[in-house]
Amino acid sequence: MPADLSKLKLFGKWDWTEVEVPDISLKPYINLTPCIVPHSYGRYQKEKFGRAKINIVERIINRMMVTGHEGKKHKRTSGRNCGKKHLAYNIVKEAFEIIHKRTKKNPIQVLVHALINAGPREETTRIKYGGIVYHTSVDVSPLRRLDLAIRFICVGAAKRAFRSKKSIAEALAEEIIDAANYNLKCYSISKKEEIERIARASR
Repeated sequence: MPADLSKLKLFGKWDWTEVEVPDISLKPYINLTPCIVPHSYGRYQKEKFGRAKINIVERIINRMMVTGHEGKKHKRTSGRNCGKKHLAYNIVKEAFEIIHKRTKKNPIQVLVHALINAGPREETTRIKYGGIVYHTSVDVSPLRRLDLAIRFICVGAAKRAFRSKKSIAEALAEEIIDAANYNLKCYSISKKEEIERIARASR
């Protein structure tokens, strides 16, 4: 391993040092530590808020193993890729190749813009007062905002690939590109807009 971490490139191709996080609230939580293979071997699994120390690309890989449709029947153990980290790794690697080919940009930077755009800034919570339950709007913490953005992008990719001729890698690449461009037709952005619209109505 070289002493200079800045020489390490993701998958041996894309430079980490040129990636910028324009959103200052998410900057401490988007981990861009240079590495070739994003794999932490679960060392932060039991640490409180340890996921903030996991490389952002690895978080996408981990979430691709848990993908499933949103709803009451969705469980964290569901999904045909559950536990298959090498398969999820190859899916994300291929998706990054597609992103670079279509946008001519660093796919890590495109992913960062997609996460910033797909994370809702406001949502609702249940308040119980005097036996009456009502919803009120609350600000979303940066860590939860990032968690929701990762979930929406991965679930959106699964929905695009479901019963489609598209591969999951191509669906993931399209979802990331659309989210980075703030395309209202993609799942992640439409889900974010829906949550913020409900929150605005609950103020």
